[in-house]
Amino acid sequence: DQPLEKMTTCYYNESVEFFYNNSGKELFHIWRPKDILVVALGLTVSIIVLLTNLLVITAIVINKRFHYPIYYLLGNLAAADLFAGIAYMFLMFHTGPRTAQLSLKTWFVRQSLLDTSLTASVVNLLAIAVERHQTVFTMQLHSKMSNQRVMILICCIWITALLLGLIPSYGWHCLCKLSDCSRMAPLYSRRYLTFWALSNLFIFVIMVIVYTHIFIYVKRKMARMSKHTTFHPRYKDTMINLIKTVIIILSAFVICWTPGQVVLLLDGLDCKSCNVLAVEKYFLLLAEINSLINAIVYSYRDNEMRSTFWKILCFACYRMPKYSPASIKSSTTEHRILPQNGHPMMDSTL
Repeated sequence: DQPLEKMTTCYYNESVEFFYNNSGKELFHIWRPKDILVVALGLTVSIIVLLTNLLVITAIVINKRFHYPIYYLLGNLAAADLFAGIAYMFLMFHTGPRTAQLSLKTWFVRQSLLDTSLTASVVNLLAIAVERHQTVFTMQLHSKMSNQRVMILICCIWITALLLGLIPSYGWHCLCKLSDCSRMAPLYSRRYLTFWALSNLFIFVIMVIVYTHIFIYVKRKMARMSKHTTFHPRYKDTMINLIKTVIIILSAFVICWTPGQVVLLLDGLDCKSCNVLAVEKYFLLLAEINSLINAIVYSYRDNEMRSTFWKILCFACYRMPKYSPASIKSSTTEHRILPQNGHPMMDSTL
């Protein structure tokens, strides 16, 4: 009976420090230079993420030209990244020496906010990749998806993110099995970390396949076009911009996400020789930086979006017309120049 009793013993009344000591993750009760540096960098990145993604959401709301499926997904991505910025800021105010003072409930809230927001961001990136794949291969300017379907898709993204983020708080933890506790997240089960890392890596693989397919398609189309001298030069520029954006998307995603996911997977697989604790905070910060890069890649490279940003930022200085005649004329010209592929400069860079 004694072994069975030990296996079923739960430690709900223990402190956060108890679980950290069990996992071998040291808690410091004074602020070290390293802690101050991490918090300073983290808060700086969080504030920039909040401001940039709030700007994106505002632009999509006020500009009726953005009321299309792709921009709704971009708005939802900005909302997920905005949430990620809030979650990371909450972490910065509850880390370092403050970690030891947290209750188990607050610790789980801290981690769930991060997991939910980062998962929502990644799943939304996948949805955008699939939408871009559909529009590029059907030669459409915008997806034919109805607003109702877009809203259902957005709800599914958040339901998935909430499920993955809240699972540990409602059972998939190690409070009743100390031998299964993770080193990076000492109240989490290593099996959950393995599952979460593999889920995100699986999404990453799908994204790579989708964008690689787009890249190959666009490259072949450009090769076919180069044999003809009748196509408009702006058509070629559009294709080149699309290729550049695909490369930036994949590069940013690989650089920001792969290190953290690999470290989580190594911890989940209980790699004893891997010093995951030495790099975890920096890799988490790197993943958070992707929330800033998302706003730049998916929005700031869009000429119309950039113009709307300037109108918002300059609104306090002086009143500007909603759309200048030059902008409308330029947009009309682009639609005339590029009707065959359906991707004018305004939209192709997405």
